[in-house]
Parts: sequence; C-alpha cells; structure tokens
Amino acid sequence: MKTKIAGLLAIIALLAGPAWGQMPQPHVRGPGEPDPDKTRSQIEAEKDAERAYKRSLGNIQEQKSADPWGIARGDNGTSKASDKAAAKASPAKPKPPKTAAKPETSANQ
Repeated sequence: MKTKIAGLLAIIALLAGPAWGQMPQPHVRGPGEPDPDKTRSQIEAEKDAERAYKRSLGNIQEQKSADPWGIARGDNGTSKASDKAAAKASPAKPKPPKTAAKPETSANQ
C-alpha cells in the first residue's frame, strides 16, 4: 500500500513540473517587452566602456600568421626557390671507379 502511494506521489510530481514551469514569472522580462529606460549615468558608463574597449584594441600587437603544418611539410620558413638553390649547391656523391674489381660469386666453384 505504501509503495502505491509513493508511486502516485512521484507521478503527480512529474506531471506538476512542466505546469509549474509555464506559470508567468513577474520578475522575468518576456521577449515582447521593451527594455527599461536607462539613466544618464548608465548611458555614460556604456560610452566610457566602449571607448576603453576601442583603446584596448589599439594596444594589441599584430601576430604573425601561424603555420602548424610547416614542420611537417619541411618549409621551415624558407621559400621553394631557396630550397632548389640549396639542393643545386650541395656536392654530389663521388662515383666509384669503373675499374674496381668485382667480387667473385660462389656459383663458379
């Protein structure tokens, strides 16, 4: 019997929640209501805040554009033309002499 009463109270509480949320709240302004008028001190405070914000934007230094994949591509901040010039300037591998003796294979024995 007690479990039936507890279940019934739980169902009533679950149904009452959405209805309670639809009740008008006197302290909350609705979407169709106009903003309340501002006093002179509030208007001046907003203007001062706007001026301070614009001044602070002038203090920010410009940042270089970051390239997070530059290391993966191997750019390292150099241009493609300088990479080609560096590749041409590097010394070539020395070739082995043509008269070098060839090693004998074990198939001839």
